[in-house]
Amino acid sequence: MAARQLEEKLTCAICLGLYRDPATLPCGHNFCGACIGDWLPTGGRSGAGNPGGAARCPLCQEPFPDGLQLRKNHTLSELLQLRQGPGPGKGPGPEPSAPSAPPSAPEPSAPCAPEPWPTPEEPVRCDACPEGAALPAALSCLSCLASFCSAHLGPHERSPALRGHRLVPPLRRLEESLCPRHLRPLERYCRAERVCLCEACAAQEHRGHELVTLDQERALQEAEQPKVLSAVEDRMDELGAGIAQSRRTVALIKSAAVAERERVSRLFAEAATTLQRFQTEVLGFIEEGEATMLGRSQGDLRRQEEQRSRLSQARHNLSQVPEADSVSYLQELLALRLALEEGCGPGPGPPRELSFTKSSQAVRAVRELLAAACTSQWEQLQGLGSDEDRLQKLGSEAEADSQDPDSTGQLESEAPRDYFLKFAYIVDLDSDTADKFLQLFGTKGVKRVLCPINYPESPTRFTHCEQVLGEGALDRGTYYWEVEIIEGWVSIGVMAEDFSPQESYDRGRLGRNAHSCCLQWNGRSFSVWFHGLEAPLSHPFSPTVGICLEYADRALAFYAVRDGKMSLLRRLKASRLRRSGIPTSPSDPFQSRLDSHFTELFTHRLKPAFFLESVDAHLQIGPLKKSCISVLKRR
Repeated sequence: MAARQLEEKLTCAICLGLYRDPATLPCGHNFCGACIGDWLPTGGRSGAGNPGGAARCPLCQEPFPDGLQLRKNHTLSELLQLRQGPGPGKGPGPEPSAPSAPPSAPEPSAPCAPEPWPTPEEPVRCDACPEGAALPAALSCLSCLASFCSAHLGPHERSPALRGHRLVPPLRRLEESLCPRHLRPLERYCRAERVCLCEACAAQEHRGHELVTLDQERALQEAEQPKVLSAVEDRMDELGAGIAQSRRTVALIKSAAVAERERVSRLFAEAATTLQRFQTEVLGFIEEGEATMLGRSQGDLRRQEEQRSRLSQARHNLSQVPEADSVSYLQELLALRLALEEGCGPGPGPPRELSFTKSSQAVRAVRELLAAACTSQWEQLQGLGSDEDRLQKLGSEAEADSQDPDSTGQLESEAPRDYFLKFAYIVDLDSDTADKFLQLFGTKGVKRVLCPINYPESPTRFTHCEQVLGEGALDRGTYYWEVEIIEGWVSIGVMAEDFSPQESYDRGRLGRNAHSCCLQWNGRSFSVWFHGLEAPLSHPFSPTVGICLEYADRALAFYAVRDGKMSLLRRLKASRLRRSGIPTSPSDPFQSRLDSHFTELFTHRLKPAFFLESVDAHLQIGPLKKSCISVLKRR
């Protein structure tokens, strides 16, 4: 168990192999020197919310300044040398700190590890020389199944009985040069079945086949060897690109999991703090109610006890008056009557209700709401439950949250799909804009691939982002199109026609700049992006998404389409409060960003845009009804 933990501590998170020349980042994480060097130009600047373009750690996403000179971690390098033990030609070194992995579980090789040079093999020794003093063999005999040095080859040269034996250059494993069935030398090659044969096999099972000598077949194969090696090199390059992409994916998944785990832990801590605060308030409410009602009841008790004591004392005094003392009798009887009149009337009864006893009901209601919310969110996280039910339940809330309160746009969220089809727009993908890692299927389908595609050079082609645009630019009127999300993480939206496709990954992605906005599906939930800010949505997954661009109204709306029904996901538009000079609430930074910059987006001609984020991303431009075609042709 300790050895396995040590292996994990000494493993690079990028190449998943043992550290090679480990380097340390300012955040404290270590990586192979070559791995982190290769990571920086490709993935080091790809984190969301990184407008400055600073490089980031693959694990914790902490930024560090450009031009940072990485330094080798000498302590970690020495620890790796102690673990691996002394190399060849070195004296005995210190004992390793942990046992190495068993031979049956080799470590994965790192891409930065240099290929080891082959060590020269021990020469084949003569089988006739004395043991321990055998000379290198000059030839091997396929009949004797032995190797001989120059001195012991004399009998094969002099004896007529041995001259028929076949002598070949020294072979280490002579038995592999014999036919396993007939124990005769392999001298022929069958091109039909591509096997080496002895003469007996050639005369029996392979009669009628094309048979040649081994030397002839070797000459032919050597002539074709460059072609085979070229194909091998091409395949190795493809596998290398796939491995590099997979390693980046692994590092991305790890860093995303670390960041998500931190966010979840922080949210749980905030929720626990909220519950702790509520508990403190409820307990304080109980103590305050107890003190108030207890003080009132204890005061009544004290007064009643004092009155009873006075009545008892007055009655005792009256009983002690002598029979002949009329003055004292009249005085004590009057005192008794006054004490009786002082406490005349019913005493305070028990309170009808204790106000603080409702606290348990409130806490029980909070507990039930919390349990129901946890169950609902857990089912939604796992993709359980009915999409229709959740859409119906969340529709009104989403519409109230997403729409401008005093917007008078023409398109309403409850409008049927046929109404939107009046504005149908046919989107064809522009192959001159597709990134080299995107494969187009005609003009309607696109899928992200691991191996780059050799597209022709184009000034409009994206070079750092896996994106593609639609043909044609939109500059007036209302447009509607649909997209089918088949697999993976995708973003769907619009981008300004004059936006540079050579922008860097962190600034060029859809929705991460002021020249584009989009709806993103990240495998778990929807969200909208604009100018580098994200607004999460609570709607469940819908494979069909409708996009409605209202150019005249400066608005972009996203809809979930199912069975001819439209459910609004989010409508992006600057609020009228802001346009009239009244600032909006600072509690919604995304809406504030829309109020400040979204209208400027419509000063450009816009194009439908698609960003395929994950390696398995795949989408299709959704087919629209045939009845829409005539509408399009009349435009």
